[in-house]
Amino acid sequence: KALLENLVRNLILYQRIQTTNVKAKAAQPLAERLITLGKANTLHSRRQAFAILQDRTIIKKLFDEIAPLFKNRNGGYTRVLHMNPRVGDAAPMALWELVEKTPEFTEVKKKTKKAETPEAAPKKAETGKPKEKPSREAPSKEKKLEKKPDFVSNLKKFFRRKGQE
Repeated sequence: KALLENLVRNLILYQRIQTTNVKAKAAQPLAERLITLGKANTLHSRRQAFAILQDRTIIKKLFDEIAPLFKNRNGGYTRVLHMNPRVGDAAPMALWELVEKTPEFTEVKKKTKKAETPEAAPKKAETGKPKEKPSREAPSKEKKLEKKPDFVSNLKKFFRRKGQE
């Protein structure tokens, strides 16, 4: 019971989690029930959700941000996407996510892309010239050897007693 409740807490908090297929399918009905409670948005439904989730910030996010996204949907709030098996024990993995995501979630994903944003393009056009990368000279082999400390001497320093310094 605690495992399923923690999975649902993380789903509400992060809107997408990676877990095993069996855990995702077992926790899916609990998440669906909580989102349905969130759609009601009454004091009684908040108390019922709090009895399961035990965290006021997650309850607030569920009722204020996530449940309004599903006001026109009668069920099927989450989906389980199958992934490659886990490397260590070959357990079938799944990506368990909300069907509708909050705008903050999509903005975070857009910011992590390395592609140039439209805001950065005008700045580049204003300067007129693209920034030149500073030329780097290849360091000589002597400098590389000087910078790299000896592995054995580092080990000796690490294992010295306090009084031998």
